[in-house]
Amino acid sequence: MKILIVEDERNLSDSIVAYLGTENYLCEQAFTYAEAKMKINVYEYDCVLLDLMIPGGNGLDLLREIRKRRNPVGVIIVSAKDSLDDKVKGLGTGADDYLAKPFHLAELSMRIYAVIRRKNFSASNILKSNGITVNLPEKSVSVRDVTVTLTKSEYELLLFFISNKGRVVSKSAMAEHLSGEMADMLDNYDFVYTHIKNLKAKLTAAGCDDCIRNIYGMGYKWIERK
Repeated sequence: MKILIVEDERNLSDSIVAYLGTENYLCEQAFTYAEAKMKINVYEYDCVLLDLMIPGGNGLDLLREIRKRRNPVGVIIVSAKDSLDDKVKGLGTGADDYLAKPFHLAELSMRIYAVIRRKNFSASNILKSNGITVNLPEKSVSVRDVTVTLTKSEYELLLFFISNKGRVVSKSAMAEHLSGEMADMLDNYDFVYTHIKNLKAKLTAAGCDDCIRNIYGMGYKWIERK
């Protein structure tokens, strides 16, 4: 899961990145309004942590820009402004949650998890598709009670496929999901093919085959069997 941290306090931003990294989140940082606006318009994220007071602009204006573009990304306002009026404005503008500074990083992580779960997985802790069961809190995967051991990238790909079931997703979209803005610097996306091949092999060995289809010249699609 990919997080954008819009926060001009670099020490706090770095602390959030370090902590969320241990929770297997891929984090990117923006320290100004212009940088945050550019990244939100170019890249896709699962959640945005948004400070209200950032150099070059106002966090609420950035939130309005996100929602004006009908971007469904989860947004958590993280701000030192803790008045009821600020919370009402933030939530009314389209934020999904509001967390006042100072806060515990463990609480922030749980808020992020809750927002992503509501947005992507209908508020369920257990995700099921084609006989596959994904326990989101435990980050475990099984196929008809057979445990499937996945790498971090394979697990992220599986969630990405299931949350986009029935849609064709391109290699570039998967590369960006796995590596963030670093994807722009890659010469090719061969590593995506390798992760997909390994994921398919593990699912097939556990008794779930032909879930991931190669759509020639376009990308891949998760096939939901009835």
